[in-house]
Amino acid sequence: MSQFKPLCPPFKPLCSQPLLVFGGPYSNLEATKALLAEAEKMKIPPGNVLCTGDIVAYCASPQETIDLIRDWGISVVLGNCEESFGNDADDCGCGFEEGTTCDVLSAGWFNFSKPRISQANKEWMKQLPRRITFTYSGFECEAVHGGTEHINQFIFASDREDITQQLENTPSDIILGGHCGIPFGQQSGSKAWLNAGVIGMPANDGTQDGWYMLATPVDTGIEISWHRLKYDAKATADSMQQEGLKTSYQPALLSGLWPSMDVLPDIEKAKSGQKLVLSPFVIKTVIKKCEELID
Repeated sequence: MSQFKPLCPPFKPLCSQPLLVFGGPYSNLEATKALLAEAEKMKIPPGNVLCTGDIVAYCASPQETIDLIRDWGISVVLGNCEESFGNDADDCGCGFEEGTTCDVLSAGWFNFSKPRISQANKEWMKQLPRRITFTYSGFECEAVHGGTEHINQFIFASDREDITQQLENTPSDIILGGHCGIPFGQQSGSKAWLNAGVIGMPANDGTQDGWYMLATPVDTGIEISWHRLKYDAKATADSMQQEGLKTSYQPALLSGLWPSMDVLPDIEKAKSGQKLVLSPFVIKTVIKKCEELID
């Protein structure tokens, strides 16, 4: 492994290259390796790759996954998991209601992961930025983990009121969010909320695939597209078995179905097990922005 890159390099992606965004590696080393291979195949440099947080969670390779992310040299937003491990907290801070299935299950992987993460990596997680602001192809962008005010806020595609309100309350044109685990994109006027999905766990759509997102400059603005990540899910499930991390997330890797839907709104619950299809769309550059660029 090469020497780690600087702790928090500024995020200044090249507009000549696509922007690759993903969330939730979730201690899934196989999925993280697969995404790195995809980025290299597409010749996307580390400076154009952004993770929306939660490097460590459900799977059995927390230390190894952090090491790979750090060695890759990409930018990472502070997620609630990074915040919890970095501050030596007693739980993941995921925002699950106390006593729910998700809350009970989280204790298993959290207590498994905590002693397996080096102090150096905990310190690295602790200093990650809570939000990353940057300009890409003339658009002002803001990356957060959950919501703009709360790191562990679950925002799904059906939460239109929250999305509209948070977009209205930010000067940014585009918000890149994570945390919810299911990819989607919504436009509100000239602004957009984008969630790349996660690579470390299925999107509750009955497939084993993870998800990532590409933003690609085009003549009229930025094209946003979502892509399935194929990887060896069985190898990840087998590693959980070998390491004694026998939680309900292990079979979920293979079935593509979440072990609990506590956090899901009714609309997303109704779509459980339905294969997800996401169509690309273009966020159009408005005339005002063209004038700004000319100036």
